[in-house]
Amino acid sequence: MNCPLESRGSPELLIAYASQGLDPKRAAALDGHLAECSACREFVHRQSTVWQALDTWEAAPVSVDFDRRLHARISTDLSWWQRQWQGLSLVFGPLAVRRAVPVAATAALLIAAGLLLNRPALPPAAPAQTATAQIETLRPDQVVDALDQMDALSQFNHSLKADSDPRM
Repeated sequence: MNCPLESRGSPELLIAYASQGLDPKRAAALDGHLAECSACREFVHRQSTVWQALDTWEAAPVSVDFDRRLHARISTDLSWWQRQWQGLSLVFGPLAVRRAVPVAATAALLIAAGLLLNRPALPPAAPAQTATAQIETLRPDQVVDALDQMDALSQFNHSLKADSDPRM
């Protein structure tokens, strides 16, 4: 027989032997191996000690009103926020918490207002430069000539209006 401690996954065989959960045929084969292997013999001895301790252990008796207290606790289950609020009130006292919340809210509001009012003004946006005007220099005789042409066009425009107006 291969050593159960040396082969992976086989210590369960020794645990079953120590708890007396093996069939007689496998238990007899393991007895022969335990006579030769001191490591497995020590392992089985320690497991037997654990099983004996578990067999002698007695659980504490349950109180008479255990079910009633359990159901009362389940029915008064609190949400996460309620548990946090309850924890704060236990630490600081209910009156201190009731006073601290408005003070903290006011302090937060004042800090936010101070940050907003103390913020420097944004510099004015530079005007968009899409098109630039070009200035031409004109000689005085060009200006006089342009004014004469505008005067001629104005007279021509008046004469056209007079011809097309039926009242005149």
